[in-house]
Amino acid sequence: MEEVKVAIDALFIMLGALMVLAMHGGFAFLELGTVRHKNQVNALVKILLDFSVSTIAYFFIGYGIAYGIGFWETSEVLVQKSGFELLKFFFLLTFAAAVPAIISGGIAERAKFNPQLIATFVLVGFVYPFFEGIVWNQHFGFQAWLKVFGGEEFHDFAGSVVVHAMGGWIALPAIILLGARHGRYGKDGKISAHPPSSIPFLALGAWVLAVGWFGFNVMSAQTIDKISGLVAINSLMAMVGGTLSAWWIGKNDPGFTYNGPLAGLVAVCAGSDVMHPIGALVVGLIAGALFVRVFTLEQNRWKIDDVLGVWPLHGLCGVWGGIAAGIFGQTSLGGLGGISFLSQLIGTSLGVFIGLVGGLIVYGTLKALVGLKMTPEEEHRGADLSIHHIAANPGRETDW
Repeated sequence: MEEVKVAIDALFIMLGALMVLAMHGGFAFLELGTVRHKNQVNALVKILLDFSVSTIAYFFIGYGIAYGIGFWETSEVLVQKSGFELLKFFFLLTFAAAVPAIISGGIAERAKFNPQLIATFVLVGFVYPFFEGIVWNQHFGFQAWLKVFGGEEFHDFAGSVVVHAMGGWIALPAIILLGARHGRYGKDGKISAHPPSSIPFLALGAWVLAVGWFGFNVMSAQTIDKISGLVAINSLMAMVGGTLSAWWIGKNDPGFTYNGPLAGLVAVCAGSDVMHPIGALVVGLIAGALFVRVFTLEQNRWKIDDVLGVWPLHGLCGVWGGIAAGIFGQTSLGGLGGISFLSQLIGTSLGVFIGLVGGLIVYGTLKALVGLKMTPEEEHRGADLSIHHIAANPGRETDW
């Protein structure tokens, strides 16, 4: 029976890895549908290359930093327990690679290609696993200190803060250092609209992400005996709440409507295993509203050209998720308890700090050494032709 349990655990975590791997296709199509037609190829190629570079960085460096485990043993050692440790690496890699995939949406349409690949390697190899090890592997005694100071450890079951807030807050300095797309904001204060190129592709990307998210959340249990139907239902309720509030507050705008479920799912990750489903619904409702309101302010008032709104969607909704776990996880609100609001606040703040500082150092250094932004001529021509030398529909005349 023990051998069967080990094999089932290996299958369970492999299925989770495949579901989250599929989410990277969702990232690609969400970005493809949101950017202008002349940047569609770039969105597709960038997500694939980011994932590939992430794999190398996490295999050789990042996973060891986070968990102290390397892969220098013989294959005979690596395949023990049906290769569970290898599959666990695969699963956690798909989480790590989500960070550059998140950033990609914020810097779309004007970022140089190779500097972003360098940033991906450094972020996934060093910055992300540094915080991952603190939260999920007890590094530096932080969780033990929180247990004494705040009453409980920082709880982030599936990565509202570890993955999403980190990605969003790393992206913010990258977006600001990169600057707005050429012509987006005029000197007279006029804002030039850059509408999405394909609502169907945007919707497809959102659907793929939403479905894969149930692997992201449920399979975070990592072994079959810890699987929880509560996580699945809470993910569903937060997804629905985010959709409804983004649709309502976004006044039926399809872009907001299809990002709403993602906002809810980002927010519920941290506490999906301890909240009551009604609490998860409220978390999703607030997350959807938060995304729409802040994205509108970010684009129109603050003039931060965050193309896919990754800072409000992942950065702020991830922060809300970390804090919300400390609220709706309490037994007084129907949760399972074992969670501290103070610890959630401190742990979330640490994630924001590491993300901001890491993003500022990595992208600030790259800007000083090699530059981050395409020339105005390259940007006007589009990343597809300027970088990849082919359009999304070669041989067909296209309205740019």
